[in-house]
Amino acid sequence: MKIDWIDKLQNLVQTLAFCLGLAAIQYAFRPERSYEFPLVYSLAIGCSTWAFVDFGRHLVAPNAVLNWPKGLWGKVFPLVAIALGFAVGTSLADGWFGVSTWASASRKQLALSAVFCGMVGIPITYYFHSRGKSAYLEQKIEESNRLATESRLKLLETQLEPHMLFNTLANLRVLIAIDPQRAQDMLDRMVAYLRATLSASRASNHALSLEFDRLRDYLELMTVRMGPRLHYVLDLPADLADVSVPSLLLQPLVENSIKHGLEPKVEGGTITVRARRAGGMLSLEVSDTGVGFDSTALASNGFGLAQVRERLAAAYEDKGRVEHTTSIPGRGTTTVLHLPLTAIRQA
Repeated sequence: MKIDWIDKLQNLVQTLAFCLGLAAIQYAFRPERSYEFPLVYSLAIGCSTWAFVDFGRHLVAPNAVLNWPKGLWGKVFPLVAIALGFAVGTSLADGWFGVSTWASASRKQLALSAVFCGMVGIPITYYFHSRGKSAYLEQKIEESNRLATESRLKLLETQLEPHMLFNTLANLRVLIAIDPQRAQDMLDRMVAYLRATLSASRASNHALSLEFDRLRDYLELMTVRMGPRLHYVLDLPADLADVSVPSLLLQPLVENSIKHGLEPKVEGGTITVRARRAGGMLSLEVSDTGVGFDSTALASNGFGLAQVRERLAAAYEDKGRVEHTTSIPGRGTTTVLHLPLTAIRQA
């Protein structure tokens, strides 16, 4: 049986506040008596009732999700706990003043006191039970959102990997016909790339250094096909190497740079991937010196950029974004991602 002592302390503090309020109300109706009298009885009965309810529920329903009995016993239990709290609390207060309520008070007075205690105790018990149930439901909703996010990320990853493989195999098919040796080299690179990244691609996130390692493997694979037409620069400061990012985050952007930027350009060009710290955010930039494209084509985005936006939304909600994408015909394209430096959302 696991007890949340912070929750217990919060419940006790609120119970004390209720008791002080009730004592003040009782004193307002009978100011001729000392305030100590209603204060001590209110605190003794209230704290005793709290102890029987808040700790007793773990004993009567130790395996329940909310530690609260089900069915009829769930309705009877608070009445029994309140009755015990009234009896024990009254006896404790009697001991404080050196009197005996059970001997001096009439049955009618005791009955009225017990009814009053129940009228106050039942709503307060219901309040604590409802608050605990709401907290439990909020926790379940948060867990469901986390699982939905993880499932969404996995779905996006399964879309990204076939996309990369399809492009690579299509290029390999062309090379087999025109340059068998380069096709063999490319196939060897692809096997090495898949072997190195298969286990990493099954994780929803990894260190930024691993993301750059995977980009290097991919770009080496593409270098076999494009030869000296493809150059690349990977710039990762050492202090950002361990920052956690979604896996396969940058690869779609690099693929776009090759397919839409450098391949159509006769002389090829350079792809540059940079990581920078910008205040409390991580800035990731993917740029190329390719052919670029006009604003109409930029607005249509395409698979790569759309997937990056989806992954950022799934991992960071509104804290991660594609800050901007600029493209100048004949001079290349630059895309900048902005995301938190902290680890991606885990729940």
